[in-house]
Amino acid sequence: MGLTKSDLFTKEQNDLALVAKAFAHPARVAIIHFLIKTNACVNGDLVQELGLAQPTVSQHLRELKDIGIIQGTIEGPRVSYCINPTKWNEIKVLFNQTFEKFKNPIQGDCC
Repeated sequence: MGLTKSDLFTKEQNDLALVAKAFAHPARVAIIHFLIKTNACVNGDLVQELGLAQPTVSQHLRELKDIGIIQGTIEGPRVSYCINPTKWNEIKVLFNQTFEKFKNPIQGDCC
């Protein structure tokens, strides 16, 4: 597999692509939805909620944690996860900046 040429793109484009990649798997979207709904959880809750194996859920949690969307706290043998509000706001800004760049054309002015 070839190397990506991320240096050809802006920091904003690379950051947005990284976040979009994290949102690109339905299990990770389900994890985010569950965390938003519950405002915190334990890994075991996610396994029951998603119906996936514990190692699979752990892998998805690691992906989300690696880019900072979620954060975890260790409580004995368990880890509780929640949305990282600072990173969440940064992500909202990234997506909103992109969406706001599009100016809806007058009907018929598009290809």
